[in-house]
Amino acid sequence: MLQQTVNRLEGLCEHSDLMLIGNREHRTMMTEQLVECGWQDASVMLEPVGRNTAPAIAVAAIAAMEQQEDAMLLVLPADHVIQNTAGFQRTVEDMYEIARQGYMITFGIVADRPDTGFGYIRRGEPLEQGAFKVDAFVEKPDLAHAEKYVVSGDYYWNSGMFMFTAERYLAELEKFQPEVLMQSRRAWEERDKRFHEYTVFGEAAFESCLSISIDYAVMEQTDKAAMVPLDVGWNDVGSWSALYRELQHDDAGNARRGDVLASHTSDCLLYAHDRLLVTEGINDLVIVETADAVLVSDKNSSAETGQLAKQLQSLGREQASYHKRVFRPWGSYTVLEKGAVHQVKRLTLKPGAILSLQRHQHRSEHWVVVQGKASVVHGDDKLVLNENESTYIPAGMIHQLANMTDEELDVIEVQTGSYLEEDDIERLDDPYNRGGTAG
Repeated sequence: MLQQTVNRLEGLCEHSDLMLIGNREHRTMMTEQLVECGWQDASVMLEPVGRNTAPAIAVAAIAAMEQQEDAMLLVLPADHVIQNTAGFQRTVEDMYEIARQGYMITFGIVADRPDTGFGYIRRGEPLEQGAFKVDAFVEKPDLAHAEKYVVSGDYYWNSGMFMFTAERYLAELEKFQPEVLMQSRRAWEERDKRFHEYTVFGEAAFESCLSISIDYAVMEQTDKAAMVPLDVGWNDVGSWSALYRELQHDDAGNARRGDVLASHTSDCLLYAHDRLLVTEGINDLVIVETADAVLVSDKNSSAETGQLAKQLQSLGREQASYHKRVFRPWGSYTVLEKGAVHQVKRLTLKPGAILSLQRHQHRSEHWVVVQGKASVVHGDDKLVLNENESTYIPAGMIHQLANMTDEELDVIEVQTGSYLEEDDIERLDDPYNRGGTAG
């Protein structure tokens, strides 16, 4: 979906810059996705912590104005489906001059059904090019109010997409949330400038920033808010039920992904990632199986999954924060098994990738090459390991793993020791400048 969002701009942004903002933990996936869709020149900006949309957009606006004082921002979340790209682009182009006049454009989705999962926008008096002033923003309603909104024709879904000049956004933010603007400026001034491929916001400043959405911080306060109706086959895939609507269905109304056997099953979303998923005699459910966990939910209440995630976080469950497969700049590792004093991982190194020169105080490791050819620093020695060859690395030994070939390298790593967490990595030299220890 990130690639779809980026590719949606092709032709629209031929003379513009692409800026991608995400969490620091997602850097590797973000940059790889950009390379895959041919946008290697995009600016990648990373948040050390999540602080909702208002601070992130503020830093983007500050950065944009350093490059171009009259910069225009088109703000797009990366979890939207838009079927009519040409219609979307025409609407954006139509709104350019309205935004230049100082209006803050939000794109209001023409509602084709009453939906309690979206906020709504009530349109006000008309402007040029089919736009309207915003009369009010309305929180997610109950079903009775949602039905009235759709019948009236004056209400639109709040898409969370915006267009305005960087100068206007910062001026309105200073008016309504000056502290957010101040900390955002600090976060940009204190950014980590060591890396060519990406920029990390200043951690202390950004952490101290209020976590607040652009809607609450600015759009619901300003008298410059304007809305343009948008009818382009839009959907915010923010819930499993929304995803169900976007997927193809079989004759029984089931949307399936992966290895699924469904008997007497109808109108379900059935998503199998790692194992065979078998169902019997059910309907209107969401069942999602991954290596991390299994979710079973009523399809009509699947929007509440976010509350379950918060509950997992409050309980300290690692599934809320970590996946069994973890992406790194050099590739990824997958946890295959974990016990009290042992852990088994599969390391996948991209062609030309090198791990940091490192050592561990608490664990030993045994590497077995299952595909490709590994170059290994093993204490004072340098080794080359082919398929079915292995080496043992005792605790305290300096070591490094590299893939100097044009093919992927797969290594099974067996760890043993009293402490097996990632912060038992002491990095002595790292091609990715990640600092002295992992975390």
